[in-house]
Amino acid sequence: MRVSTELTAAVGFAIAGAVSLVATPAAMAMARRTDFYDRPRDYRRHRAPTPFLGGAAVLVGFLAAAIALGAPDGRLLVLLGCAIGLWLLGTIDDRTAIAPKWRLLAEAFAAVALIMAGLGWSIDGGDALDGVLSVVWIVGLVNAFNLMDNLDGACAGVGCVSAAGIGTLAAIHGQPALTGLAFPLAGACAAFLRWNLARPARIFLGDGGSMLVGFLVAALAMAVARHLQVGATSLLACALLAGLPILDTTLVSVSRLRRGVALVTGGRDHLTHRLLLALGSPRRVAAALAVTQATLCALAIAGDRAGATVLAALSIVTVLVALAAIVWLDTARWRPNGIAISKRSLRTTTDSPPVGVDPG
Repeated sequence: MRVSTELTAAVGFAIAGAVSLVATPAAMAMARRTDFYDRPRDYRRHRAPTPFLGGAAVLVGFLAAAIALGAPDGRLLVLLGCAIGLWLLGTIDDRTAIAPKWRLLAEAFAAVALIMAGLGWSIDGGDALDGVLSVVWIVGLVNAFNLMDNLDGACAGVGCVSAAGIGTLAAIHGQPALTGLAFPLAGACAAFLRWNLARPARIFLGDGGSMLVGFLVAALAMAVARHLQVGATSLLACALLAGLPILDTTLVSVSRLRRGVALVTGGRDHLTHRLLLALGSPRRVAAALAVTQATLCALAIAGDRAGATVLAALSIVTVLVALAAIVWLDTARWRPNGIAISKRSLRTTTDSPPVGVDPG
């Protein structure tokens, strides 16, 4: 089915949402039949064993809408193939842990595949710089979304809004193929939240889902950047489109370096955990994250329409606000109980997230 660019967003969102609403209970049933649960352990202390395979439901909804809208061919098929591959890898990792080096290698391979397909960054810095930037962008955002999947609704909610922002830019610039991929991702994530934000959560995204969402947001942002009218500053617009996962990763990195805690340690020091102290429930945190990410997407769209100078100014202001937020959020007031303070305390402190945590 082919529709005009103006209708692609609504149709893609609706189809993906409807399919995911059906696919999510099916994924839950499949997880029960195959004993595919995330069981409480260590710092993963949700109430009871919770099904994984949420990523499968998101993927099914996304693909159903993409195919219904006229599955893209050529280089966009490479994008879809890499997305499916990373979903599969993440799902296997949910079942049987895969060494981080193999995950990073797979993410880098996916980035190289996009570069070879002509979907990497192109900011007039030369092929070598564009290639390095593309790999760092893909690997960084895949892991940023994966790390943000630590509280119910956080990763899927932010992914939904980011995808909608990308889709809006694609539609503005007359790119129906990209619009027909971004809005289905948004619709699939939105439908998944119906079950992920239940009390308690009925299903988790898992690494299969968070890697899928992170990769699609990163890859679609790079693809739409080629059609923006702000030149090299398109990188700034795309950074705004994925601003919260970038902020979360930066906050955790800075906080752990200051406290002498290993960066690869699991813990309760993410943006979501800090907001939970003030807001009191995963639903409120998810709503706050969604509103904030929507604001960042609106800034990216406004900057693109106004021109490179305005976009750069908006980005500078946003970075300054983000740095102030990091300083503020890393004060004692915003540190949840049980957060590791140092390498020594890490050995004697249990990082146990509050009820409602989706450990991904």
